[in-house]
Amino acid sequence: MAATLVVAALALRSLGEGVSAQSGGSAFDSTRAWEHLRQQVAIGPRPSGSAGNVKNRDYIKAQMAALGIKVVEQPFEGQTPLGPVKMVNLIATIPGKRPDRIILASHFDTKLFREVRFVGASDGASSTAALIELGRVLKTRQQLPFTYELLFFDGEEAVVEWTGTDNTYGSRHYVDHARKTGTLQSIRALILLDMIGDRDLTIRRESHSTRWLTDIVWATASKLGHRQFMDEETTVEDDHIPFVKAGVAALDIIDLDYPQWHTPQDTLDAVSARSLQVVGDVVVASLPLIEQRLLKN
Repeated sequence: MAATLVVAALALRSLGEGVSAQSGGSAFDSTRAWEHLRQQVAIGPRPSGSAGNVKNRDYIKAQMAALGIKVVEQPFEGQTPLGPVKMVNLIATIPGKRPDRIILASHFDTKLFREVRFVGASDGASSTAALIELGRVLKTRQQLPFTYELLFFDGEEAVVEWTGTDNTYGSRHYVDHARKTGTLQSIRALILLDMIGDRDLTIRRESHSTRWLTDIVWATASKLGHRQFMDEETTVEDDHIPFVKAGVAALDIIDLDYPQWHTPQDTLDAVSARSLQVVGDVVVASLPLIEQRLLKN
C-alpha cells in the first residue's frame, strides 16, 4: 500500500509540472504523455526478446488502434553477442497528401541488465510516450502535406556493450529493408526522440545530425523560450546514424546528461511531465516549418 501511495504521489507531482492542454485539442498534452510513460514503467524491464518487450509492443499497438492509426509489425532477428534475438519494429502510418514521408521515431526497448531491475523511465519510456502523443496531435491536423510515419524501434540498446554492431538493431534493419525495397528515397526527414524525460532537461545540438533540421528545431525552441535546448554541441551514436549514413536528413533530440542513465534509479521520480511538454511543444511547432522547407526542395 505504501509503495502504491508513493507512485501515486510521484505521478501527481510530475503531472502538476506539465503544461495543461485542451482535452482533445491539437496541442501536445503532457498529461496524456505522462500516462503512457507510467504505463510502460509499470510493465517493468522491457529488453528485446523479453515478455516485457512484447507487453510494451502490445501497449503501443493498442494506443495506435485507439487513435485510428494503422500499425505494421516489422519482425527480424537481431544477431547479438548472446545469439539470435527476435525483435520487432512497429511502423505506424498517418497518410498525407504526398507519399513522401516524415518520420518521427523512438526506441521502445530497455537495456538488458540481469543484476538489477532497470525500468527505463527516461530511456526509452519517455520518448515512446511522447511519440504516442505526437500521433494523437498529428491525427487532429487536416491535410497533412506529407505522410507521417511513427517508427518505434526495437533493439536500440546494446545486448552486452555498445561496440561494433551490438546496438541500433532496429534502425539498421529498417534502413537496410528500405534500401532493398526502394523506399528509402521517399523518406524526406527523420526526427529521433530519446531520453527526453529528465527533470533537469538539457538538450544539446547533436553533431551527426543534419544542420538545417537542427537549426529549425533550435530556432523554434528559442522562440518558445525553452532554454533547455542549448547551443553547445555533443556527439551521440543513436538510431539516427543509419539514416544519416544512408543520406537521409536526420536529427537526434536527446538528453544524455542524465545521472540515472542505465541505473536502477531511472524511475518515475527522475523524470517529469514538464520535460515531455517542452520537447512536445518544440516538435509540434517545428513540423510546419520542416514541411515548408521540404516543399520548396
